[in-house]
Amino acid sequence: MKQIRAYVHRLFKEIPDSEIKKSMEEEIIQNLEEKVQDLIEAGKDEEDAINKAIVDFGDIEDIKKELKAHGSEKNKSIKLKLIFSLLACGLIIALCVFINLYYSPNIIWFIYPIFALIWWPFVMLYRWFEHKS
Repeated sequence: MKQIRAYVHRLFKEIPDSEIKKSMEEEIIQNLEEKVQDLIEAGKDEEDAINKAIVDFGDIEDIKKELKAHGSEKNKSIKLKLIFSLLACGLIIALCVFINLYYSPNIIWFIYPIFALIWWPFVMLYRWFEHKS
C-alpha cells in the first residue's frame, strides 16, 4: 500500500528525523493498512478503501506539535551540553596554564593537555550541528 506510506511520509516530512518519529509513522501506517483491509473485507474496492481510511484518519496536528516539542527539548539539551563543555574545558585549560606557569615557568607543557581537551567541545559542537540539520 504505497499510497498510504506516501501519504504518511508527506504528513511527517517537516518533522526532524528521530526514533519517535519513525515509530509513530510505522504505527499510523499499520493502523491505516488494517483499516483498509477491514474496508476491503466489508466489500469496498482497494482504492475507495484507501481513500476512506485516509479521510477518516483526520488531522495529526497534535502529534506534529508533540514531536516538534520533543525535538526542541533534545536540541536544548545538546546546546546545554555544548555550553557546559566549553565552560569546563576553559576552566581546565586555565588550571593547566596556572599550574604550568606557577610550578615550571621555564618549560611550556600546558599545550599538550590542551590538544586533548579541545576535542570535547568540538565533538559537542558537531553533535549540535548534526541535530540542527
